Amino acid sequence: MPPEWAPQEAVWLSWPVDDPRHWGGAKNRIIHETFAGIAAAITRHAEVRINAAAAAHSRILADCLRAHAAPERVVLFDHPHDDVWCRDHGPIFVKHSSTGEVAVTDWGFNAWGGKFPPWDLDNAIPARIAASLGLRRFEGGMILEGGAIEVNGEGALLTTEAVLLNPNRNPHLQQNQIEQALRDGLGVIDILWLGRGIEGDDTDGHIDDLARFCSPRTIIACTDADPRSPNHPILRDNFERLQSFRDRDGRPFDVVPIHLPDPCEVPGWRLPVLPASYVNFLIVNDGVLVPTFRQPRLDNRALGIIGDCFPGKTITGIDCLDLVEEGGTLHCITQQQPA
Repeated sequence: MPPEWAPQEAVWLSWPVDDPRHWGGAKNRIIHETFAGIAAAITRHAEVRINAAAAAHSRILADCLRAHAAPERVVLFDHPHDDVWCRDHGPIFVKHSSTGEVAVTDWGFNAWGGKFPPWDLDNAIPARIAASLGLRRFEGGMILEGGAIEVNGEGALLTTEAVLLNPNRNPHLQQNQIEQALRDGLGVIDILWLGRGIEGDDTDGHIDDLARFCSPRTIIACTDADPRSPNHPILRDNFERLQSFRDRDGRPFDVVPIHLPDPCEVPGWRLPVLPASYVNFLIVNDGVLVPTFRQPRLDNRALGIIGDCFPGKTITGIDCLDLVEEGGTLHCITQQQPA
């Protein structure tokens, strides 16, 4: 599995379906416009490939063009799906180290432990993409979401105990069996375990809201400076674990702290505190798209920290406050396809 900063051919999205369960049905138009803006931002750096039922294609293309997407870089596929979280239900692409062949790994998806049925169309997306692109497909043999893993391209994989060791995913597998499946399926060596996730995370604690590789030896990791926050001890424990990890040469990783935004709250919503995190960014070739949350001081500080981690790349802030109401932002809705 190449790291996210490796050259990309495209980025995949699963377009929002008009379903009253998503965003309460009240924000469908806003969410469509948000997705169109994200698609347009992606096309400045790579092709965007969109999963959607064929009947919606003309409307989606019109939305993307209104958002100033590059039309030659928007490609739609007749891939019906249930929800928008392509990072988790989409394929995890791998690349052959000698030939350069790109292939699809197809892991099981059960909507984060059976929380949000139905998910059968989502679970079929990797096979549909492999068939549409004529790529070889390898079954992973266990439940795995893309947002649960983070790789550095040199043998290390970051994940969390709260997700991969959760009995709602693979209750028949022991930790050593899960680790071996990751090694066999993704070509990694060292499995580095963090503990729990942040408040309000429907996924039980995905790594892409907690800590991300910016280079083979640099990890940017969330912190919470408020000792009264429920996230404070969770993130402190994770940060200490990150500082204890070593790379393949026995060296500690460079761990860069970044504060969470102030709590984002929607009174009366199913998630009293939203799982907003600046590390849910998307690296796409020469750009990095970063979620922002209408907190100018903290947003600007986060953009600066992330910009320092990616010298030479264009850093673009994307307002994700409406998006995060359903539990995720930029990384959660995208899946990169390596060149």
